[in-house]
Amino acid sequence: MKSLDNQQDRQEIVQRLKSVHPGSQRVWGRMSAHQMICHLNDGFRIYMNEKPAKPVPVWYPRGVLRWFALWVPIPWPRGFKGPPELDQQIGGTPPAEFQSDMRQLHALMARCTAQPRDFEWQPHPHFGQMSTKEWMRLAYLHADHHLRQFGA
Repeated sequence: MKSLDNQQDRQEIVQRLKSVHPGSQRVWGRMSAHQMICHLNDGFRIYMNEKPAKPVPVWYPRGVLRWFALWVPIPWPRGFKGPPELDQQIGGTPPAEFQSDMRQLHALMARCTAQPRDFEWQPHPHFGQMSTKEWMRLAYLHADHHLRQFGA
């Protein structure tokens, strides 16, 4: 199973990011390519406890959703409503300058995967407490999902 803890998987994401540019067209959803880059940046900030995110009320056991989302080998559904802190139209970081936001994404990804880590994971808004292995799997899947959104 792919994970950002694996250097080859991480390099795959880096290579796919190179094909994203401000004019990249989405295959689904409502974000622009630039908003998607900022969305991924916000995701890493939430993972690393730099951007607070309130728990999302759920009607299902968090552990069940976490296991299903991380380990069942099917693509994530399109249109899943994330927390407002990750929505570029509500509480997410607005796009500034594309290349600067892209450099920031590479830096955040590098920091998130560096050893030893200089941060503590915060609970995920949907999934609750997660291990490093789970966070690295989630980080890969989140980036993969949005890169597929833009055909990358």
